[in-house]
Amino acid sequence: MTNSTNKPAGRGAVPFRPAAALCLLLLFGAAAGHWSPVRAADPKIGFINIKKAVAQTNEFKRTKAQFDKDFEKEQKIIAAREAKVKQMFEELNKQGFVLSPELKKQKEEQFFREKKSLERYVQDKNEEFGRREKEITQRITRRLLDVLKTIGKERKFTLIAEVGSTFFYDDARDITDLAVETYNKIHK
Repeated sequence: MTNSTNKPAGRGAVPFRPAAALCLLLLFGAAAGHWSPVRAADPKIGFINIKKAVAQTNEFKRTKAQFDKDFEKEQKIIAAREAKVKQMFEELNKQGFVLSPELKKQKEEQFFREKKSLERYVQDKNEEFGRREKEITQRITRRLLDVLKTIGKERKFTLIAEVGSTFFYDDARDITDLAVETYNKIHK
């Protein structure tokens, strides 16, 4: 093997490699503080609890209050219908032995129709309220994401992450309250 002067390398001699020398120069130069590579600014990272932020917006609170009123109203309607079905069942059990077979059959059919109708009604209302809740949450979440983009640009964040997808984060970097405050100013 030869070194850079084309003389044979002696015993124990290390061959000269220009690329390795350059790496060592950069490494030792940077370590000594004489030279440093160009480095990007330190990243600015914020964290947000999306579920908490959505629930704390004024829009969600107003919408949820109306949603809860509608839900209570439906619960009363359902409770009244359940009481009617229960009463029909109790009457059928009490009178079952004294009714003629034809009348008993009619009352049983009426009971089963009413019971089935109630079950469908409850299922439909559950689906309706689930759909409404999902639509409300999705609408506010989309708007909140736009607010986060604005905050990110204005405050020069490199990254804003959801706290639920992290193992650890510094509470000082939590921007949930800032996001809610900004959202409430924009979406009154």
